Amino acid sequence: MKNLTQTAAQNHILNSLGGDELERMLPDMELVTISKGEVLYNPDEKITHVYFPVKGMISVTSLTAEGQQVEIGTIGREGMAGLNVCMEADRTPHESMAQIAGAALKMKASALKDEFNKGGTVQKSLLRFMHAYLLLVSQTAVCNRLHPVDRRLARWLLMCRDRVQSNLLSVTQEFLAAMLGSNRPTVTGAALALKNEGFIKYTRGKVEILDANGLENYTCECYPIVKAEYDRLPKYIVNQICV
Repeated sequence: MKNLTQTAAQNHILNSLGGDELERMLPDMELVTISKGEVLYNPDEKITHVYFPVKGMISVTSLTAEGQQVEIGTIGREGMAGLNVCMEADRTPHESMAQIAGAALKMKASALKDEFNKGGTVQKSLLRFMHAYLLLVSQTAVCNRLHPVDRRLARWLLMCRDRVQSNLLSVTQEFLAAMLGSNRPTVTGAALALKNEGFIKYTRGKVEILDANGLENYTCECYPIVKAEYDRLPKYIVNQICV
């Protein structure tokens, strides 16, 4: 149990909880590794567990009838996958998969819902994260519709960096194209533009950010809008302990 408590501290929501709340939740949790590409939720399947990432990143994608896929949101150590259960929904039309391999604390959805309905810090922290996540989803829709691919790629790379706290990202151009709702030649051109600016370098299956400040200046306004909201999360959540 002590090891789980230490692991829970790596997730911002769990780290915000008081001792009694976390102690009630830990018996229903287990630490699981998540492989790159592993699907956590299939569209329209019942959500039986939620995931609190402690490492890596989860991508939420929308699939069309023609088989096209586009990313609508990402979840890392700041949040929880499976938010639907807190909104009286037990399934989602979207797919959630591990975009970057890592680990998470897996918890029964029914147990999380029971704890959420008690109110307290669990509910406050999850509601605050929901707000930030919904902002991310809506801003992603704006970005995908209005902004050029090179700016969108810069935003996506910065978001990944923020979630995994690393400048080295294991992603392929095929994967990037799917996440951005584009095609490989277009994404290849966008990546080349960022490389020529000295912002990144890439080899097969890996992208390294060389100049994060340059990327931030290059990307569209969507990144700072979302980042500002997410930057407020840790401070807000920690403050809930004293409420």
